[in-house]
Amino acid sequence: MLQYSIFHTQNGQQPERSIAALATTLADYLSPDQVNLVQRAYYYAEQAHEGQRRRSGEPYVTHPLAVAAILADMHMDHQSLMAAMLHDVIEDTAINKKTLGDQFGGTVAELVDGVSKLSRIEFESRAEQQAENFQKMALAMARDIRVILVKLADRLHNMRTLGVLQPAKRRRIARETLEIYAPIAQRLGMHNIRLEFEDLGFSAMYPMRAERIRAAVKKMRGDRREIVENIREAIENYLDEEGISARVLGREKHLYSIYQKMRSKRKSFSEIMDLYAFRIVVDSVDNCYRVLGCVHSLYKPVPGQFKDYIAIPKANGYQSLHTGLFGLHGVPIEIQIRTEEMEEMANNGIAAHWLYKTDGETPGSSSHARARQWVQGLLEMQQRAGNSLEFIENVKIDLFPDEIYVFTPRGEILELPAGATPVDFAYAVHTDIGNNCVACRINRRLAPLSEVLQSGQTVEIITAQGAQPNPGWLNYVVTAKARSTIRHFLKHQRRTEAVELGQRMLEKALAGLGSQLKDLPPSQVEQLVLRTGLDKFDTVLEEIGLGNRVAYLTARQLLNAPTAEPEQTPLMQHSMVINGTEGFLVNFAKCCYPIPGDPIIGLLSSEKGVVVHTDNCHNSIDMRSRPEKVVPLSWAEEINHDFTVEIKVELTKQRGIIAVLATRVNGADASIEKISVEDDTSKITCVHLLIGVRSRVHLANIMRRIRHIPAALRVTRVRH
Repeated sequence: MLQYSIFHTQNGQQPERSIAALATTLADYLSPDQVNLVQRAYYYAEQAHEGQRRRSGEPYVTHPLAVAAILADMHMDHQSLMAAMLHDVIEDTAINKKTLGDQFGGTVAELVDGVSKLSRIEFESRAEQQAENFQKMALAMARDIRVILVKLADRLHNMRTLGVLQPAKRRRIARETLEIYAPIAQRLGMHNIRLEFEDLGFSAMYPMRAERIRAAVKKMRGDRREIVENIREAIENYLDEEGISARVLGREKHLYSIYQKMRSKRKSFSEIMDLYAFRIVVDSVDNCYRVLGCVHSLYKPVPGQFKDYIAIPKANGYQSLHTGLFGLHGVPIEIQIRTEEMEEMANNGIAAHWLYKTDGETPGSSSHARARQWVQGLLEMQQRAGNSLEFIENVKIDLFPDEIYVFTPRGEILELPAGATPVDFAYAVHTDIGNNCVACRINRRLAPLSEVLQSGQTVEIITAQGAQPNPGWLNYVVTAKARSTIRHFLKHQRRTEAVELGQRMLEKALAGLGSQLKDLPPSQVEQLVLRTGLDKFDTVLEEIGLGNRVAYLTARQLLNAPTAEPEQTPLMQHSMVINGTEGFLVNFAKCCYPIPGDPIIGLLSSEKGVVVHTDNCHNSIDMRSRPEKVVPLSWAEEINHDFTVEIKVELTKQRGIIAVLATRVNGADASIEKISVEDDTSKITCVHLLIGVRSRVHLANIMRRIRHIPAALRVTRVRH
């Protein structure tokens, strides 16, 4: 691997020698013309940054040169390398994007502009600022994925040279690297960069912890050397006997992964370091599976630890066979088997096979397609998210999943994060399937939508025309797409219902003042909107529906009538009709459980709309002193909907009496939503039932059937 140090300007060494070393490296995979373009970009940057120095005192141009060296190690295309050389020119010099475009072409200018915008990102402690900035990053990635690759290389060199900064700034930069940049590198399959980000970030955040773990690893490495060498030789000799050419490499654990496992799994350092890890690199996929057979013959495999990421690659394009083995004397061994191409892909991810050949071409690798798909998903989430904080919450869910693999009924494979449910699966298939989902089958059996899926299961989603997302799904979905889509739908639904409810309430208020909304001239409506400071009339109606504005006072404003004081505001003469299907913004109070037939009244509640109480409920009586918050209500003539009501039943204690009670309630065509039992005395059982009824008549019929139970002593409707 090329290290930055060979390009680092030493005392007395001219930058030309550094660019010459880079040019020699680039000649291995770029054409002479492309190498010349990269050199030209370097000299342009050197001239532009003349006189500028880094905090360490070195000429500033050493930084873009080092960034280009990191990208050269990943065999990135010449345009990315040119952008790396020029990435600070727009921000730190007088040169603008147009000048760069004239000099080096539009593509390079766009890349530099994109990286410049990302360079201005400061992930401050304020969550809102961090979230807003991450949205800019998503948009820049969507235009050209190479923008984020140049930015990652830029951040990597900055992390390597953090030592000159103040401790507080070092910790801030380290934290944003661990929280944002390392997961992005992982999502793009860039393993080497991700590991270096994590170890450098860990050392900057917790220098003493990192040093102690580093010293412990160094000490243990000497104790382990003989065992590692014996296992490696045994594997190599066995593969030679089988005629398989392979490289067997011992894998070192990285400081940050050791620290994370010690924290998350609550294990000691020695327990984590007990595992001996190896990587076997071969020349073909067939040989991967042959090697797997060999190591399973050599050592006993651990059940349940084999994973085939060749047949089913990870989301970031990673492919490998993973297996766990018991070595001699029970020594645990972990082995990864892959081809040279897979090794390159595992280390450099999306940058592994960059196929830009002309300005207009795009890479054809599957890793690029996967990265594009992920970025497109980010943009969709951004459009659906209510605000930037919600967006970044969804992105963080999406960035570091442990994957499971499930099948559609047609045998197609879908990758989901661990803990995913059938609702996540439904949204992964298609947004409309998620929105219309009502039930599911897992391996052909009916299952609840909240059941956690396991790898290898076949999932079938049952949809229904007109079905809608359930707010309760947010309690168990884990994918960012499902969460953001459900929230978006519910917000849109809530807004629609708020506008409709607000219009009904305003029309009732206008009717009480002897007017109608349809008869008012548009100029009066526009005047009201201007007076309220809102953007449009629908927003005024929404505010009324949400309970944030009073319908009666808004009606008076609309008619340009003098606004009465709140205590003098009369109740609306016309009541609003309720049928129980109004949606989120007409809620039924749990203190009195109103049902059709009860005299009812509505109380305006901020953000909840109208809360329906019975007329004699103590809460509604208390609110009479604030008539501007009271909405007269009446029931619709025909209601085909169940309403919850609570009843209390006192029974003589008998074996099986609860079952008898439940049978009587079900026999009256009522559903039991909740049942709780409390013992009053040794001879009496008190049962509280929440049941669904259609009306007071229906409730009376149920209570009469319960009273006919010989053990029933008393049946009453409960009002808290």
